Amino acid sequence: MSTVLKNFDNWKKFLGDRIKHAEKIGMSEEAIANLAYEIGGFLDEKVDPQNEANRTLKAIWDVGDEEERKTIARLMVKLSKQSS
Repeated sequence: MSTVLKNFDNWKKFLGDRIKHAEKIGMSEEAIANLAYEIGGFLDEKVDPQNEANRTLKAIWDVGDEEERKTIARLMVKLSKQSS
């Protein structure tokens, strides 16, 4: 996993592939967005950003309130889907 986190493009592709798989097994867009929000919280607390893009995303996440973080998670889902 740490290799995936070092390169933002790899991270987006990794997430996009997982999102497409989740859609294929019938997960709703809302369920995927909620999961992305939970993963964002985990990464914020447990993972040191490995590159400038991830550090910037963490800084934006840190200043956001819950609704803004949910928006970031939904946008990351959309971005990742385009990258896979």
